[in-house]
Amino acid sequence: MWHGVIPAVTTKFNDDGSLDHTEMERCYHLQMQAGCHGLVACGTLGEGNMLSQDERLEVLRLCKQATAEKPALLTISEPGTREACELAAKAGVAGADGIMIVPSPIYHTSRDETIANLRAIASAADLPVMIYSNRVGYRVDVTPDMMEELADDDRFVAIKESSDDIRRTTEIFNRLDDRYAVFTGVDNLAFEALTVGAVGWIAGLVVAFPRETVAIYELVRQERYKEALEIYRWFRPLLDLDVSTFLVQQIKLAEVFAIDSNDRVRMPRRPLAGEHRAHVEATIKAAIASRPDLPQF
Repeated sequence: MWHGVIPAVTTKFNDDGSLDHTEMERCYHLQMQAGCHGLVACGTLGEGNMLSQDERLEVLRLCKQATAEKPALLTISEPGTREACELAAKAGVAGADGIMIVPSPIYHTSRDETIANLRAIASAADLPVMIYSNRVGYRVDVTPDMMEELADDDRFVAIKESSDDIRRTTEIFNRLDDRYAVFTGVDNLAFEALTVGAVGWIAGLVVAFPRETVAIYELVRQERYKEALEIYRWFRPLLDLDVSTFLVQQIKLAEVFAIDSNDRVRMPRRPLAGEHRAHVEATIKAAIASRPDLPQF
């Protein structure tokens, strides 16, 4: 159903903190013009938890305008199931092709609570669902046996696998074959995940470097592994910026230099400063200076 490179897009703000619709339209169309296969709105990178529900629905609509016939997903990451169901129900009305559910970002649910929470949200949305399994960031692990229990509901169609353990991807396939479309959600494990069977990449640095990200995916799909690996090795210092508490600020700074955007964030986040900013800037500028020529694919 879903496949390919699907950026977890950033949310753009004006100087006064309001949503910058014009800049989001520009950035989201850049992703699609580079060959991306859809967009995910208001995830961690999109600062979803810093936005009101109405703002998230606005960002979703901008994503859908950019994706046209390709999927636009809304991230559901509410602290309470009631609020999550409320937003999930609104997603379809606003044009979402599906939702990506973070199981429980504040209260760390038990196994049974996690499953009940996911089922309730899926039922409220009545849309295709991608389960976001990120035990590192959110401390709720949706394990392969839980995925197997949820497999009786056809609305659960995909997994964003972000356990930070590349073995998990193979474990999902060994247990469930191709029941779910498995996406990697960790930028600096993407090549590894794609080469062991993941069908897609919910990507972060793609927002600044869309052509390179799409090239890696397409080359792996064509089994041109050596060419893909050469790009991936160049990309790795940038991809490492995704695996950090400061991923939002770092990736938005990459957008400043790569696509002439801005790095405004919503408080309590603040743009990078001092030595941290200088280090990240140096990493980005070094990568841009050595940017590889991309093969035809």
